[in-house]
Amino acid sequence: MQVEPTAKPPEFEQALEELEQLVERLERGDLPLEDALKSFERGVELTRHCQGALRAAQARVELLLQRNGQAQAVPFAAAEEESAAESSAATDTTSTPPAGQLQRP
Repeated sequence: MQVEPTAKPPEFEQALEELEQLVERLERGDLPLEDALKSFERGVELTRHCQGALRAAQARVELLLQRNGQAQAVPFAAAEEESAAESSAATDTTSTPPAGQLQRP
């Protein structure tokens, strides 16, 4: 089995699919050593390509999340909580007492 490097890097999804297929073949353990090494080498190339694509996507997301001219990286879970808090605050019709004042029952 000859694994040729491609001239144009594959799309992320194609690279990931090829990587999954390589892993399956390697896990079976029935490849001759030379083919296994070539498959492993191709897998490393695909992994690096996918990691680069993910880093580029992360950079784009961070640019989209810029606030006041500064990028603010927000963990996904925190972003979900902030979004939920903003939407509940927009629909909340109950009044809250000013800071420092207790509300009596």
